[in-house]
Amino acid sequence: MKERSALTGLTAGERLLVHEVVVVAKGAKGAFTVHAPGMRPLTAGVRREIMDIGSSTGGWNSIAGQMPATGGSALVMRVTDQRLGLVTVKEGSPVWEVPRSWAARIERRPRLQLMARFRVHFVDGSWAAFYTVRRRTVRAFAAELGGRG
Repeated sequence: MKERSALTGLTAGERLLVHEVVVVAKGAKGAFTVHAPGMRPLTAGVRREIMDIGSSTGGWNSIAGQMPATGGSALVMRVTDQRLGLVTVKEGSPVWEVPRSWAARIERRPRLQLMARFRVHFVDGSWAAFYTVRRRTVRAFAAELGGRG
């Protein structure tokens, strides 16, 4: 299903190079609980603030700032020979896309949850963080866009 979604809407002659299910880090939901001896678990609001730390940089007019809020939904990130984008898993509807030349590199980050975390850095200096299930996915994106996977 994810490959069909990733192929949806490609232009004639456009080649799909790599695709995988990701979650945008900003606003991501998931199991993240901090427990310390003698302390109560963190409230949902505090957990959300911790999750959003380091989820993106750049103002609303930056490349990363143009990414819409996704509410933690799983999306398919696709890299083609022409663009980098996010599409919905089932329908393949575009959520966000930029020319491939706007992506500068991929950077693997330490895990915060059970999922692998990575950043897409853009040519304007902004970046956005994502989660994916497999570390090899980060390596595949880095192989196409440059950087350390």
